[in-house]
Amino acid sequence: MGKVHNPSGAGVRAISSQVQNKTQKIREKENPVVDPAASETHETKVKDVGTARRNITRKKSTENEGAYDSRKKKQGGHGKGKWLEVQDGSLDDYADPIDVNDPLYDETEEAKYILSGGDAFIGEEEPSGYHESEGKAIYGPMLTLPEFKIRLAESIREYFDSGDSDEVIRSIEELKCRSFHPEVVKKAISLSLDEGPRERELISRLLTCLHPTPLSEEDMEEGFELLLQGLEELSIDCPDAKTMVGSFLARAVVDEVLPPKYLSTQNNERPGDPVVEKAVSLLSREHCTARLEHVWGPGDGRPVAELKTVLDQLLKEYLMSRELDEAARCVREMNASHFHHELVKRGVTHAMEAADPRDALDAMSALFSFLTKNAIVSEYQVAKGLNRLNKLLPDLSLDIPTAPELLAEFEDMVKERGCLPSPQGAEKAVEQ
Repeated sequence: MGKVHNPSGAGVRAISSQVQNKTQKIREKENPVVDPAASETHETKVKDVGTARRNITRKKSTENEGAYDSRKKKQGGHGKGKWLEVQDGSLDDYADPIDVNDPLYDETEEAKYILSGGDAFIGEEEPSGYHESEGKAIYGPMLTLPEFKIRLAESIREYFDSGDSDEVIRSIEELKCRSFHPEVVKKAISLSLDEGPRERELISRLLTCLHPTPLSEEDMEEGFELLLQGLEELSIDCPDAKTMVGSFLARAVVDEVLPPKYLSTQNNERPGDPVVEKAVSLLSREHCTARLEHVWGPGDGRPVAELKTVLDQLLKEYLMSRELDEAARCVREMNASHFHHELVKRGVTHAMEAADPRDALDAMSALFSFLTKNAIVSEYQVAKGLNRLNKLLPDLSLDIPTAPELLAEFEDMVKERGCLPSPQGAEKAVEQ
């Protein structure tokens, strides 16, 4: 169809239908049509005239008035899987008591005690504690097993520093976990395996102090049983664990911590076990009691002969290298502060026997000055070592004729370097 020629514009709308629709919507928004029925159902009322406070109320039909229950509201899923009411009796404030003959009857609910857990039983002599709010005695361990192990490890590490076994016993009793007492044996020996001979000697003495109170003979046997069961894991970190545990077993029998029949029982239950065989072999030696009392060495934890050998190697290496830090590290690792006077005695003797004794004595005085300033060797140990040298001077003069002169020069060196205590302290060192 071609162009329509209509110059007058008759019959053509001046405004399009789209514009008219938009105009109609705008007018409806400005002048909305009010439904009379809706205005009667939902009426807005002003509580206080002239204020901004409004109270909007919705009129409801009288048929459903008061019949609405929010508990039956479907919160998704058409209300599936939702319990409207709890019917198991757990929310009843005044539930009927269970009969004594009922299989679900629990005597602890009405008794005057509370079981805290573990292997507790009511026949224990004393309760572990008292629950103030419930007004009942507590039987059983007051801590969980992991908490008990953490507290026990802290007490044993403090014991390694102090050597006070009474404090360990007091801490174990304060924990009030009698059913966990076998863990004391396992934990104490396990911690000592990572330490030196001194700590192992302390643990052997601690086991003697712990028996028979607070650890009974049954606790000791069960503790060693736990130790033997976990020995494979201990051997991963400590390859000599089996040998050392065998020594602990033999020492416990000698100290009467374990009965001899315990080894016989273990030998029957564990035939060919290297730990049990090691303990039996130690007890089968001649004078086994005297030897096992020093199975870890004397009270310092190391034999005197071994300490002397280590000192000789240390001093000879120092005279060759003159490295103060390395020598100080070796002295500190020896962990034998009571034996440092022997270090002074042997150090001066090796210096006198050197090719250039005066130069060696000067180096030795520098070493003792470094050790005293860093609080590794005490001044009293230096004075005690010099006192021993003065007593041995006649014998030293037979091998070293210039020993008296050299010793006098060395004493002047250490005095200048401040390695000796005050005159009063020196007198005490001489008396010792």
